[in-house]
Amino acid sequence: MTEPTMLPLEPVTEDWQRALAVVAHPDDLEFGAAAAIARWTGQGKRIAYCLVTSGEAGIDGIPPERARQIREQEQRDSAALVGVDTVEFLGLPDGVLEYGVPLRRAIAEVVRRHRPEIVITTNFRETWDGAYALNQADHIATGRAVLDAVRDAGNRWVFPEQLTDGLERWAGVRQVWAAASPLAAHGVDVTDTFDRGVASLRAHEAYLAGLGDGGFDAEEFLEGLARPTGTRLGVRYGVAFEVFRFDLW
Repeated sequence: MTEPTMLPLEPVTEDWQRALAVVAHPDDLEFGAAAAIARWTGQGKRIAYCLVTSGEAGIDGIPPERARQIREQEQRDSAALVGVDTVEFLGLPDGVLEYGVPLRRAIAEVVRRHRPEIVITTNFRETWDGAYALNQADHIATGRAVLDAVRDAGNRWVFPEQLTDGLERWAGVRQVWAAASPLAAHGVDVTDTFDRGVASLRAHEAYLAGLGDGGFDAEEFLEGLARPTGTRLGVRYGVAFEVFRFDLW
């Protein structure tokens, strides 16, 4: 059986200063993208995090209200390790997110407040590998809503009730980047910040302790993602992104 050809990745643009990362759960960014975020904050770029849920349904042995507190704090600690000091939680219910107008509305408001040039999310395709490794429903709903919310945020006639007290429409998002997509054609070198990405994932201590038999190795897992991506970029470690362009319209 012939192995699929892994095409080279094109570097993402880095001529921007403000980004907003919107994902479904605490830990979503840390499974790869955090090393890239550490690179960019090290360049002086400003990045804010928005977590749609608090991941309260993500630890089987801990009741949701207690898990909410733990996971929000772990996310703040994790973000700080990669230079992010703005972390917001929308408080929507973990595990049962639905794509639709309410989710688009909530994300559009965040985009309008932060006015980013780049919006980062995680893979929202049906699978992680383009074949068998099924994605999770919250990731799919959130990513789809992010794309539409970015467009919504730039239209003054969509969710106009948000445009009060100085909040204005924002049509300045140039691109949306979905990390770890099986359709990724772009990437970024994270060789120098890989260790910070590992540290940020390890900060989700309670969540990781509940995975499988408790023997999850953050460095080993992330290296398994970063090395093949780095090869496609011609570097040691990389993070891959599927790029959606809004600056062509």
